[in-house]
Amino acid sequence: MSIRMAGGDWEPLLLSIEPRRCKICQQGLYRDQTLFRGGWSRCTVCDEFVHYSCLASGRFKFLKRRPRVCKRCASSEPSSTPKPGDQAA
Repeated sequence: MSIRMAGGDWEPLLLSIEPRRCKICQQGLYRDQTLFRGGWSRCTVCDEFVHYSCLASGRFKFLKRRPRVCKRCASSEPSSTPKPGDQAA
């Protein structure tokens, strides 16, 4: 008699894990591939995970916009936003 007899079948319990996909470049967000190559972040507009390189650029090209916005959401936003000091009286 084996102790494992009462353990049941293990094969159905081993479910395949699907990685998240970046909605911009459609590549997987694997930790072993992206951890040391920029990683990923969540877009604050659409609440999706995207690669760090798929985020919209900020004032300098190598820095990203704050709050974090993906390129797709940044292109759909209106480009001219009124500044508080530019209001006409």
